[in-house]
Amino acid sequence: MRIDPRRGLVRALALGTALFPPLAAAPPAAAGATGTPGPAERALIGSVAASGVKRHLKEFQKIADAHGGNRAAGSPGYDASRDYVAGRLKKAGYRVTLQRFEFPYFQEKSTAVLERLAPEPKTYTPTPPDGTELGEFATMLYSGAGDVTAEVQPVDLTLPPPPEPGSTSGCEPEDFAGFVPGNITLLQRGTCTFEEKAANARAAGAAAVIIFNEGQEGRTETFLGSLGAPTALPVVGTSFAVGQELAAPGTRVRLVVDTDSEIRTTHNVIADSRFGDPKKTVVIGAHLDSVPTGPGINDNGSGSAAILEVALKLAKVPTKNRLRFAWWGAEEFGLLGSEHYVASLSPEELAKIKLYLNFDMVGSPNHVYMIYDGDDSDGVGAPAGPPGSAEIEKLFEKYFTTLRLPFKGTDFSGRSDYGPFIAAGIPAGGLFTGAEEIKTQEEAKRFGGTAGLAYDPCYHQACDTLSNINDTALAVNTGAIATAAVVYAFSHRLPGEGRTTAAARTAAAATGAGDGHRAALTR
Repeated sequence: MRIDPRRGLVRALALGTALFPPLAAAPPAAAGATGTPGPAERALIGSVAASGVKRHLKEFQKIADAHGGNRAAGSPGYDASRDYVAGRLKKAGYRVTLQRFEFPYFQEKSTAVLERLAPEPKTYTPTPPDGTELGEFATMLYSGAGDVTAEVQPVDLTLPPPPEPGSTSGCEPEDFAGFVPGNITLLQRGTCTFEEKAANARAAGAAAVIIFNEGQEGRTETFLGSLGAPTALPVVGTSFAVGQELAAPGTRVRLVVDTDSEIRTTHNVIADSRFGDPKKTVVIGAHLDSVPTGPGINDNGSGSAAILEVALKLAKVPTKNRLRFAWWGAEEFGLLGSEHYVASLSPEELAKIKLYLNFDMVGSPNHVYMIYDGDDSDGVGAPAGPPGSAEIEKLFEKYFTTLRLPFKGTDFSGRSDYGPFIAAGIPAGGLFTGAEEIKTQEEAKRFGGTAGLAYDPCYHQACDTLSNINDTALAVNTGAIATAAVVYAFSHRLPGEGRTTAAARTAAAATGAGDGHRAALTR
């Protein structure tokens, strides 16, 4: 009778044995791999066990539990995660580098308060720190902390608003002529950045800043804004309706914002194999940090644990090409670790990297098997990745086809660490099982799970714990990671070969890739 590969995976998972017997019999022949793995390479693919990946996840959970419930970059929980990963890699024989960099840290520690005290008392609905619901106002990313009670002083507002956006409220120091130091300034969203508005307000002596949406169609609701860098003043954004109310003469409010907003230090963990041609380097990466609001076991303990286990299995293997494994810091603050790494490389060093594989959230509980759309065959969002990305996509498609499992494409949206590599002209690919997006009825029929529910209902929340992992999805995707690592470790020709140093320097303009991980607006 025909064997159901999914049933076999579940059984293998329960037994803690090798995950991928179908691949040993029929390894995928990727378009980008000119050679097919031999028996020894097939055995390597099959040697990666789910039990090893789960052991790492349990360690990440223990680390979070011991350090305030999170593993955010710049925190003791992240440092402990870094040391765990680096320690395992050093013991296995890798050349390990801890790449230090500074970054703007932000955490909203408790829910903000906005109360109108006069002319009539009113309490406005806040947006909670985890962003699960959008209230009438929201603390801006990188806002300072404070508990301020003061008069509200409008500055250069345009009410009612014109048909087209264009407010310059607070964009010039001259806007604050006559401003009373110690008041809370009320500004209107418009043409300049929130950072510029806040800086001008601070220079004028404002005790806090409230910026409301401008008022045109599509610019009326509460917005999630970013100040770009740590700011001393409490700064919140509100809906247009709230701004109109607070603009009334004689308005007095209390604003409470409880944040940590400062420059901190963190590290990337870079591990180089002692084998393989350094001029033909394959980089395999996952971000190691969680958000400050939770332990981040799926996002992204799952990807970090999976590539760690694959790295440990390949540590002593004399590969043809150089393998480099990377655990990025501060991804949750805007891909900062991977951006720092790519920016630190010379054009010659960039040219040695032939491809980048990214694994961010590979165990979502209501998962869909998604492969990054390297050839833009889906025709959605960003264009195709740099030449060679399509070949990477085909490798993963072959893997899922071999296991008789459904899969779909996902756009290079800029929300994860492939972004800086694509911007440098390096072919990229990888896997994703979904975040806050809602599973459709069609997807539920194809992949199972629950329609109308997020792929990861605990995305960026405290409930992203060990219980938030789908073991089958984790096992399937770990197998795909192992397959790609082994195929590209022994390929005679890699997808990114033939890319020139000049192309590495200029590809950003061609691809249009960017940093979109944070949805916060800057103006």
